[in-house]
Amino acid sequence: MRNKYDKPHDRVKEPLIHLVRRVDIPASKAWMIRILSVLAGLLVCALFIMSITSLNPISVYASMFSGAFGTVRRIWQTLKDMALLLIIAIGLAPAFKLRFWNVGAEGQILIGGLVSAAWMINLGGKIPNVLLILLMALSAAAVGAIWGLIPAYFKSRYKTNETLFTLMMNYVALQLVEFCVDLWDKKQSHSVGIINGNTKAGWIPALFGQQFAPIVLIAALLTAGMYFYMKHSKHGFEISVVGESENTARYAGISVPKVIIRTMAISAGICGLAGFLEVASVSHTISSLTAGGRGFTAIIVAWLGKFNPLAMTLITAILAFLSRGANQIASDFNFNTYASDILTGIILFFILASEFFINYRLVFRNRKGKEAAD
Repeated sequence: MRNKYDKPHDRVKEPLIHLVRRVDIPASKAWMIRILSVLAGLLVCALFIMSITSLNPISVYASMFSGAFGTVRRIWQTLKDMALLLIIAIGLAPAFKLRFWNVGAEGQILIGGLVSAAWMINLGGKIPNVLLILLMALSAAAVGAIWGLIPAYFKSRYKTNETLFTLMMNYVALQLVEFCVDLWDKKQSHSVGIINGNTKAGWIPALFGQQFAPIVLIAALLTAGMYFYMKHSKHGFEISVVGESENTARYAGISVPKVIIRTMAISAGICGLAGFLEVASVSHTISSLTAGGRGFTAIIVAWLGKFNPLAMTLITAILAFLSRGANQIASDFNFNTYASDILTGIILFFILASEFFINYRLVFRNRKGKEAAD
């Protein structure tokens, strides 16, 4: 009952809408929210297309599908994009699960690609190709791991900010690549060009007649391996415990610095391996553009996939489709790259927004309930 001395302005007014965090949501409902978000994104894209052009949105979407899956060659190009992005995301997953914010994947990719290119330039044709490729892969993973161990050591020892540290390491790697490109460039063109184009020394051979099949196979093996590592190994359990609470991990007898260093070595090593695959199987060159921004895109993949390698596979498939499709509609309908990127951005925005509604729900003020309470 309301006290007669209470004044209306003394009472706290309940907001019309407020957010409530979902404690638990069924997986089926979560995926339904994601699917509806994608459909909503496609609807908004259709409105955008009709507002700036007289094109039929269905024909634009058909062009996107053709760009990603229209021919066998396009399918393998899409699979290649998906596999490379997935490998990098797989590398980031354990570090992010640990709450070690590794935003240095770009630098780890570059440094892995740089050491691979160095071996191709200096040992190409001098040792058997199988041995050269093996040396390149192991060196790229090792150097990538070392690149990640530097911020991991300072984080575990001195509690430095790993986000800033790994980000700055990107710029160091970028400058190292620029320096080496100028060092190896004999024509003063600021490019090393295609490395060993005549001998193909250090090039990963095609598998089943497909140039990118080895990348897809490696991505599949890494995905399965990381899923087992995160879900069913002692190390994966330790990553989960440390990520939830370092104090709890110490109480359980887990060495937090050891887990940080070990996990970051794995994370950066896989990113370095991605740099090797880019140089040895895709571009066959090294430049400041070798990473191509995939290190940052992979962060989105890891977050949306909840650090689950199987879920990240689906996210990378969607992003690879959008990327290839955007390029195709730019070609077919004379869109500039900005217009096609806007379409990709709209759909990606709705995908990201779906995670908000998975984690939170909107609650509206119930006037009847309030009056009854009064």
